[in-house]
Amino acid sequence: MKTDGIWIKDDEGRTLILRGVNLGGNSKIPARPDGSSHKKESLLHPETVSFIGRPFPLDEADEHYSRLASWGLTFIRFLITWEAVEHAGPGVYDEDYLDYLEQVCEAAARYGIDLFIDPHNDMWSRWTGGDGAPAWTMELLGMDILKFHETGSAFVHSFYNGRPPSMIWTTNRYKLGAATMFTLFFGGTDFAPHTLLDGVPVQEFLQHHFIGAVKRVAGRLCRLPNVTGYDTLNEPLAGYIGYRHLGRHGLNPLRIRDTPTPFQSMLAASGYPQKVPRYSSGTIFPVRTGSAIINPNGISLWKEGYECIWKRHGVWTDKGRRSKQPELLKPFYFSFRQNRSVDFAEDYLKPFLRRFIREIATVKPKTLFFIEGPVGNDYFSWSEKDGKNVVNAHHWYDALTIMSKKFRTFITVDTIKERVILGAERVKRAVVRQLRLLGKTSFDRMGRIPTLIGEFGIPFDGEKKKAYRTRDFSAYERAFDLYFYAMDKNLLHCTLWNYSADNTAVYGDGWNGEDFSVFSRDLQDDPASIDSGAKALFGFVRPYAKKISGRPLAMSFNRKTGRFRLTFDHDSSCGGATEIFIPSVHYPSGITVTLSCGTWEFDPSASLLAVRPPASRSVCEITVFPAGTKGK
Repeated sequence: MKTDGIWIKDDEGRTLILRGVNLGGNSKIPARPDGSSHKKESLLHPETVSFIGRPFPLDEADEHYSRLASWGLTFIRFLITWEAVEHAGPGVYDEDYLDYLEQVCEAAARYGIDLFIDPHNDMWSRWTGGDGAPAWTMELLGMDILKFHETGSAFVHSFYNGRPPSMIWTTNRYKLGAATMFTLFFGGTDFAPHTLLDGVPVQEFLQHHFIGAVKRVAGRLCRLPNVTGYDTLNEPLAGYIGYRHLGRHGLNPLRIRDTPTPFQSMLAASGYPQKVPRYSSGTIFPVRTGSAIINPNGISLWKEGYECIWKRHGVWTDKGRRSKQPELLKPFYFSFRQNRSVDFAEDYLKPFLRRFIREIATVKPKTLFFIEGPVGNDYFSWSEKDGKNVVNAHHWYDALTIMSKKFRTFITVDTIKERVILGAERVKRAVVRQLRLLGKTSFDRMGRIPTLIGEFGIPFDGEKKKAYRTRDFSAYERAFDLYFYAMDKNLLHCTLWNYSADNTAVYGDGWNGEDFSVFSRDLQDDPASIDSGAKALFGFVRPYAKKISGRPLAMSFNRKTGRFRLTFDHDSSCGGATEIFIPSVHYPSGITVTLSCGTWEFDPSASLLAVRPPASRSVCEITVFPAGTKGK
């Protein structure tokens, strides 16, 4: 694969439309001991964990890959974590895991599945309420990794007494644990110049080891032609970088439960109990429901001999000039540098991306790089001088559906224009517009590069897991129909979040209560059927053009009538036919095809329609209906 302007093409010059899935949500947690977020065991001895078996054991590879291929999900965003590779200590790589990783990626090729590696990270680590980084990245800084929850420095599911509220990890964004680590990772040289690890500036130390771990992976996988590229870092967070006032709440629309200001979080981590506002999910946005005391017992996150990094850098003091209370000395510490406003995306994230691309390319020169901007609508400029073979891999979620866990065709929230949208047609147009603007960013600001929506999806556990009991996933099928309609309308590549091989009705994907997997063992009542266990099958399995001998102009699918239509500008210099995935779930009795030019042949065993236009260059239109239903 290679990029060509806004398109991705194969070696024969055909334009590709990549559709696939994230594999998988369970890859965020160890397999041994079971790292599911409701358990503590794997947090206690982090150096001995193993991720062998994530996303599934090798002896299950044929089952899962054949299922994904039959669903047309043949481009995989394959999750790994930094912790999986380097959990035992700096520079100590888990070679057994790398052996497994090499074998499980190689197995995908048997089913025509290509993939790119995603070094996944949410909220820095499992100890700070997310996943990704090894425990030693925090321990070396003097943090007690088992006290993040108790000190209010993070909300950690396994340390919560009772049933944790859903989507709580979003609140961890500005708590001390994740915010401090991301600040050090991207901007430690500027904001924590006195912090050294093994005599090395903290930013250099952390980035060197993270990139080194991915390079180790790349070295193992470089011989596999189906490993097409690397994501740079999942949903990179700014930490405190660019935060306007540390004593105030930022513009975080996803506040859930106890929500301290950054300054309150710093104080709580140092043993000062703090009264903070508490939020819960509202009809559209979270609402304040009261107050709470975080770290009521006055426990310190910092081990003996260590203190808060930001206190050491003069951001605050516990020797107030006007009273004996702690005092915030530099509320704007992270918002200005060298007398100008800080721009996280341009000043800190972009240099990291350039470095990542440069270093991974030394191991595998001809590879694609899927770069992600910061969470939210902020982005950065890009050009070929910054890095070639680059794809904008931004994420998109229907925010209202995510927070409420209920899809409604008549209402959504436009996160770009920050307003509520009412009416089914307006909602449809709003989703198309939001995704079009992501593609427009790739075109206007990033040097006309391709766009892949790296994550989008829907939680399946709404209404107290009603769909698991009734086996009625029709509402979710309508949601997927809308999302994929917008992907088709904008001719976007996309990888659905997610497929977890061991998903269950009780614990979902095993991480922080999430349940986004389109497959569940608990629904697999007919193991002989490859579709058994699927959720909302008729929504996410759809026909689409995989390879186009020319430039695509339009693509659409009507789920009610089964009509699929592709229009493209044929280029006779391309080798090979135009190939369209035709899933049997929508065409059980075969297909009827009409062409404006050329010939076609259909291989039902491969679910593949091949179209060969005439040699002369022309616009070609292909229409597919279920057999016997044309015109109805």
